[in-house]
Amino acid sequence: MLGTIVNVITVVAGGSIGLLLNKKLPARFVKIFFQVVGLFTLFLGLSMALETSHVLHMIMALISGALIGEALKLEQRMEAIGESMKSRLNLRNEKFTEGLLTAFLLYCMGSLTILGAIEEGMGGSPKLLLIKSLMDGVSSIALASGLGIGVLFSAIPLLIYQGGLTLLAMGFGEFFPPLFITELSAVGGVLLIGLGISILEIKKINVMNMLPALVMIIIFLWLIPDFGV
Repeated sequence: MLGTIVNVITVVAGGSIGLLLNKKLPARFVKIFFQVVGLFTLFLGLSMALETSHVLHMIMALISGALIGEALKLEQRMEAIGESMKSRLNLRNEKFTEGLLTAFLLYCMGSLTILGAIEEGMGGSPKLLLIKSLMDGVSSIALASGLGIGVLFSAIPLLIYQGGLTLLAMGFGEFFPPLFITELSAVGGVLLIGLGISILEIKKINVMNMLPALVMIIIFLWLIPDFGV
């Protein structure tokens, strides 16, 4: 899992630089830097979402996934975990949980995560994940400068999620159709749009509660015939 390991290192390194800049940069620079991240997240999410060729499957996955996530209270549970970590480590950063969740979603929803993990898991080159590592490292500078040390701790769920995908691909990658990858990435794009809206403080979107949609899209593509839409 060379690609994932390098990715974790770049996130921690970039986040550390961001924390140093946070202490030296005026607030107005941090704010504009963060707005750029929000706009880029919207652009990235929109470009990914438009790749879908199964709109009805996507809608069903998003609705059912959001209902499942809301029922399980995923956002509240993740916030509780974040606050517990913050308390145990005696951290005073008010945006610790927000930084943890925002960074994790931004790093893990992109198509490079899915494609890169599957490619490396199936014995290919870690090239895609290395490219993603560079992008995440730069992004973590901006995120950490605005949201604090929680961004560094996002490396833990990143390792679990992306590393898990790589391990799954080692065993089942050859049975994973390209269509599934495209549609999984498209649903992730919609979630990134929601994240971008939250980053720009337009409206708080409970993106974490929508994460089960990533599982539901695979189930619907597997079980339900193509609608032709």
